[in-house]
Amino acid sequence: MNQEERPGVNGDQPPYLHIADVLRGEIHDGVFRVGERLPSQAQLEKRFNVSRPTVQRALTELRRDGYLDNQRGRSAEVLDWRGSVPASRATHDIPGPTLSVLEAEVAEAFEARHITIDAYSLSSETLTSALSQPLNRVLRGELSPASIRVRVLLPALDAELAIPRLVEGDERWPLARLRELVGAQAVTLESSFNQVRDLLPDIDLSVETQALPVTPLHKLYILNGKTALTGYYQVIERDVRYRKLSGTIYDVLGLDAVLFPFRADPADPESLVSRFFAESQGWFDSLWSTISRPLFG
Repeated sequence: MNQEERPGVNGDQPPYLHIADVLRGEIHDGVFRVGERLPSQAQLEKRFNVSRPTVQRALTELRRDGYLDNQRGRSAEVLDWRGSVPASRATHDIPGPTLSVLEAEVAEAFEARHITIDAYSLSSETLTSALSQPLNRVLRGELSPASIRVRVLLPALDAELAIPRLVEGDERWPLARLRELVGAQAVTLESSFNQVRDLLPDIDLSVETQALPVTPLHKLYILNGKTALTGYYQVIERDVRYRKLSGTIYDVLGLDAVLFPFRADPADPESLVSRFFAESQGWFDSLWSTISRPLFG
């Protein structure tokens, strides 16, 4: 692989944008003609030496700009892009489903030398899932971060939360069920870093979980001090079982939330997205440093 093809060599440009730029240029130059298919995601992953989510983000950029079709499950086909490319790009990305957006963003964040992740949510399940592949790449030596710092804010295990609760009745078992899930998932998150800590002690690694006596009605992820991802929980009715109990409850499903990415612009700190990012980081820091406490304290 020659150096021009390696992501991240063009200043601070995110790897997925570099890949999108390379492929866009090759489409312009006729390397890939209208109606032809690009190499598979596995081939692009190997070519650019990046993770699958990073390749997927690059292809999403090209689809959004009208260069590729939107068919999933097969190699992307080049469209007749002339006349469809937007004159300017948005300062924030297109929103999408929580897991797909978070996986791609976390994968990109792990390509930095120093990694920071702040998360506020009802549980840590989605974050743990998104961290799985990047942590495996660290263990395999494909990524070599100098530091990883993770801070997670979750609802307190003894808090009287508004949700989940029974649609009819006042039994407390839906909340007991949630408390068990939150506690177990927090332990799983911590455990996911234990192997990294044991096998790669030179990495400056910190994972902290704090609790708040409030009901999260939205989720927030802040990555590497640059990107804020936020989305709202939608309250739904659903049937659940807990031990020998069952019923219809009001609940939220984090995977159904739509995440909106916003990236700080160092060149324009007064822009809308920069100010939104700064407020998001300040909001998280204020909760972390004042009313939060250790989850298992």
